[in-house]
Amino acid sequence: MRIVIAEDDPLLREGVALLLRAESLDVVATTDSPDSFLAAVDAHRPDVAIVDVRMPPTHTDEGITAAVEARRRQPGLAVLVLSAYVEQAFATELLAGGTDRLGYLLKERVGRVDQFLDALHRVAAGGTAIDPEVVAQLLTRTRTDSGLERLTAREFDVLALMAEGLGNTAISERLFVSEGAVHKHIRSIFAKLDLAPTDRADRRVTAVLRYLEETQRRG
Repeated sequence: MRIVIAEDDPLLREGVALLLRAESLDVVATTDSPDSFLAAVDAHRPDVAIVDVRMPPTHTDEGITAAVEARRRQPGLAVLVLSAYVEQAFATELLAGGTDRLGYLLKERVGRVDQFLDALHRVAAGGTAIDPEVVAQLLTRTRTDSGLERLTAREFDVLALMAEGLGNTAISERLFVSEGAVHKHIRSIFAKLDLAPTDRADRRVTAVLRYLEETQRRG
């Protein structure tokens, strides 16, 4: 696994690099700015990018903007975003492009090495790793009832695979059903979760976030 790290805090940047190298992972570059990060992505074509949300020069959304641009330049790039606290607007912006190969963790999770490495491997494998606190805050303002209890067992299976970052073709192959059946299940999921086509938020992302919140609550 080839990894690029973009973090302007030198202690955290080198600490994460040291941790990953100790796990025999290939950290090909560490950077401290959005420009140097994008240059490293172009030069090294990594499998995963670990990116801080707030970076120079303004320490606002440079990291998120760079992560979105990196995924545009290198389709399929897995991105694990780190943030000191939940940035609702920035998380929504990042998730708007889909949840596959995407993670969003609070920085405090880095100290919980097993959780951090699990999230890293999950996004590298094509899945999703969203911090429980991020999920909770993203849904707090818009949800009083998750609606998940309305789903059939097969619809829940489809939603679980969506949460892993699988597209409709991959879901149909995993469940041994036609793509048409998957489309039908997804339409039913959206209806039962009250996610209208006119919703500004991406319905697939919102459905996945509700699934993640529920599974984290149960776990």
